[in-house]
Amino acid sequence: MRRLSPRRLFLLLVCGVSSVFLLVNIEQHVYGGGGGGTGSGTGSSSQQQTEAPSPSSGDALSAEQEENLSRKLTGQSNIHSGKATEVKPNLKPSQSDEKTEPTETVTLLSTSTGKTASNEATVVYSKKTRPPLHLDRRTLLGKDDTVLPDPESRAWYMKGGSLFPHRDSEPLPVWPEELSGDRIPEQLMYIPETSPEEEDEPTKTPLKKILLWNGASSWGGIKPGRGVFLKEKCPVSSCVISSNRQESESSDLILFKDHFSPPAIKRSPNQVWMLYLLECPLHTQIFHNKHIFNWTATYRSDSTIVAPYERWQYYNENVKSINENKNYAENKTKQVAWFVSNCGARNGRLQYARELGNYIGVDIYGACGTKKCPRSEQKRCFSMLNTDYKFYLAFENSNCKEYITEKFFVNGLGHDVIPIVMGARYEDYVKASPEKSFIHVDQFKSPKELAAYLHELDSDDEKYNEYFQWKGTGEFINTKFFCRVCAMIHDTQRRPSQYRSIANVNEWWRGDGTCVSGSWNQKYGYEEINSEDVAEEG
Repeated sequence: MRRLSPRRLFLLLVCGVSSVFLLVNIEQHVYGGGGGGTGSGTGSSSQQQTEAPSPSSGDALSAEQEENLSRKLTGQSNIHSGKATEVKPNLKPSQSDEKTEPTETVTLLSTSTGKTASNEATVVYSKKTRPPLHLDRRTLLGKDDTVLPDPESRAWYMKGGSLFPHRDSEPLPVWPEELSGDRIPEQLMYIPETSPEEEDEPTKTPLKKILLWNGASSWGGIKPGRGVFLKEKCPVSSCVISSNRQESESSDLILFKDHFSPPAIKRSPNQVWMLYLLECPLHTQIFHNKHIFNWTATYRSDSTIVAPYERWQYYNENVKSINENKNYAENKTKQVAWFVSNCGARNGRLQYARELGNYIGVDIYGACGTKKCPRSEQKRCFSMLNTDYKFYLAFENSNCKEYITEKFFVNGLGHDVIPIVMGARYEDYVKASPEKSFIHVDQFKSPKELAAYLHELDSDDEKYNEYFQWKGTGEFINTKFFCRVCAMIHDTQRRPSQYRSIANVNEWWRGDGTCVSGSWNQKYGYEEINSEDVAEEG
């Protein structure tokens, strides 16, 4: 071994001491200088902890807070210690006040693309907030950048988009412990270092096998083979679908959909078992083998791979409203509509709607009301939301965190009508929706108060049209579920071992407070539902 000269030893000692002081300064800057900071670049995932987790992630930022965060990130400093901010309704709030807690961890992300004034050495992600980013998910948006990209410049999964991800040595935050929220854009723009290069010959490319344990038929048009990955133009396509259970031992991932019974198979080392659930905890089984899953795929944003009913994304995160100079109230003569067939929902939605009808016009179509709309004429019936009605009751059948279905996305936001929502919490709708696009029942103390506000909008076209200024600022994207699964299954070994399995899937999925009966607003009282008492046994 070569001996170091005294001079070189002295220089190495000086550099080491300097590095220690630099790290101390960075820690003080990020965590406020106090002891006990827990930042290490990654946080603890709610779904992987042994203790009962909180099933939802951080609160939304106000426009002013987003601007302040963007200003700090695009200025002289590259590191910011964010704080979870309290969600404030955009109308008359009836939520109880909660103290905000400081963000515990940050994840650093290199920015190696884009030539903007904000192209600094790092992007800072915190566990509660994320700064405005370009569609590549790597480049910071300048605070004055309000240009909407043309269709070709949009992400590959958007309509007409051709912006594909590139391989980068610095991974995007795609796992639940790395970033709160659904991470869908990050997963769609991610190519793991361990995935094969594009120029590799297909015959020489090792394929990751994904076994659909419940069969391909339950997945609609999905067929065994590589077809879905090639048809969807997945950036990482070196995967193959199988529905043959005899191939279980050679599969890299086994996907169990909607129902699970322990299979009598030999489980291969490092094999991933993923649970996919479409419905909420009140309508899914209790899992007796609670330690058996590695990944989850549900509508919840703390799932490993989030599978929402719909997913809204802005073209430019700095542009959340556009004045179209269109009057959406024009020629509309009716007030509230609702299409419903299940009259026995446990959250009391029918009773709420009927009481609301005492103070404003509410037309209920279907088995629960006096109006009729045959399924054969469903398209014509829903077209009335564009021409006749100003409001629509997008009421879910269960009040569970983040449980937001097509009742809101398709029936509501898919038409020129303001959705009035009941189901998930107010802050869940804020995260999942375009800005100022809905009204939540919990923003009011009673149906009577809600009706008074609806009358106010009904008589003021300018205020009514404020709820449609989100149109044209983004789109409901195709989340390319199997593309994301393929990319992620190439990246399993990067995760720390403590996050590679779920300690207790029941606690994560149906822990205390996940679902409630009645209002989420604790200030006016609600009753928690013990989902284990009402869930399907399995």
